[in-house]
Amino acid sequence: MTTLLSRDLNIVGTSATSSSSSSSSNSFKDTIGKGGHSTSLAQAKSKPSVKSPKAGATTVRSTEINNSEFCRFSARGDLPIQVAFDGANRKIQWKVAIEKLDYYHYLPIFIDGLRELGEPYKFLARQGTYDLLSKNGNKILAVIPQLIIPLKTALNTRHPEIVCETLKVIQKLILSSKLVGEALVPYYRQLLPICNLLRTKNSNIGDAIDYGQQRRINIGELIDETLEMMELHGGPDAFINIKYMIPTYESAILR
Repeated sequence: MTTLLSRDLNIVGTSATSSSSSSSSNSFKDTIGKGGHSTSLAQAKSKPSVKSPKAGATTVRSTEINNSEFCRFSARGDLPIQVAFDGANRKIQWKVAIEKLDYYHYLPIFIDGLRELGEPYKFLARQGTYDLLSKNGNKILAVIPQLIIPLKTALNTRHPEIVCETLKVIQKLILSSKLVGEALVPYYRQLLPICNLLRTKNSNIGDAIDYGQQRRINIGELIDETLEMMELHGGPDAFINIKYMIPTYESAILR
């Protein structure tokens, strides 16, 4: 009897150990590679990379480029200008004396052409604008309200070349007559937002030499020059209006 009982106990013990070992092995197999244990060797799933969104505040607005009234008028032959050559140099030949032109009609069209990047419209618009601003200061003063929209549109393109050329035109406009600077003060809210946006856009070259400095293509420096000129020629209310639109601006007179 004792031998039979011992045999039965041995059989029960071996079956219990075998069942426990088989269940543990099955549970181990169920958890392999599924992340259930800290010892899992399964490769982690790759997560999609999320790029930080860009506001696009300084992105060039290509829809505003090469779409000006100047191109349309010039293509129809409605402008009294043509390209002439003095040797290898280009210049504008006016078919009518500049003093006899209607500035109310022509000056806004030429300033609107500052957005052109294709030749010969780019050369004709820019050189024609400088020619018109070099004479007849009294006529220019009367046309100031009509010049704000084309100047604002050119600045809103955010194109570096167009913005630089527009700032140069604004400087030329301020110097064209004594009262033009003060006449521009009520329109600072239309002209200065882009200046506030692009004022820090400087080219940092360290101690190197900027050999293209004479071309004046640094937007940050041109904006500072234009703001200082606006303050100097804009009368007593110029600084407070500039400061309202560009809080980081410091007075060029009180330095």
